[in-house]
Amino acid sequence: MTDTRGPQPQYEGYATGPLPGEREPAAGQAGPYHPPQAYPSPAGGTQGGGTQGGAQGVGGVQATRLPRTGARTTPRTRKARLRVAKADPWSVMKVSFLLSIALGICTVVAAAVLWMVMDAMGVFSTVGGTISEATGSNESNGFDLQSFLSLPRVLIFTSVIAVIDVVLATALATLGAFIYNLSAGFVGGVELTLAEDE
Repeated sequence: MTDTRGPQPQYEGYATGPLPGEREPAAGQAGPYHPPQAYPSPAGGTQGGGTQGGAQGVGGVQATRLPRTGARTTPRTRKARLRVAKADPWSVMKVSFLLSIALGICTVVAAAVLWMVMDAMGVFSTVGGTISEATGSNESNGFDLQSFLSLPRVLIFTSVIAVIDVVLATALATLGAFIYNLSAGFVGGVELTLAEDE
C-alpha cells in the first residue's frame, strides 16, 4: 500500500524534545497539586477548615434572615375526598345487633326508673282512684289501675318490646346494607370529605 499524502512536516517540539518520563519538574510545581475550586474558600481558613467556615458563614446568613412579611402563619387543613363503595352486611349486622341490645337495655332501665318516679309522686294512686270511681258500681269496685300497671308487668312488657326491637333493627340494618351495595354499584356510593388539622 502506497502513501499518497506526500511528505509531512516535522514538528521540532516532538522530534527533538525529551520524552514525558525524561522531563525535569518545573520550578513552581514542587508542592502537592491542588485542583481548582468552583467557589473561593473563606478568608482566614485553610482547605481543611474551609468547609466548616463556609457552613458557619451560611448558618450566619440563615440566622440573620428575617421572615417574610406576607408569610402564612395560620395552620393549613388537609382534605381528602373518599367514597364508601361497599358496606359489609356481616359487619353491619354485628354492629346493629350490639347497638340494638344496648338500646333495649336502656329502654328497660328507663321504664323502671320512670315507673318508680311516678309511683313516688302518687300518680298511679290518684289516677287509679279516679278510674275505679268512674268504672265502679254497687257490685264491683271498678278497674284497678295499680294492679294492672304493677312494676313486674311493666318490666315484662318493656322487655318484650326490647326483644322485638333488637330483631327488627338487626334485620333492617342488614337489609339496608344489601340495598346500599346494590345502589352503590350503579351510582358509585356516598362521597365523604375528611379534613385533618396540621
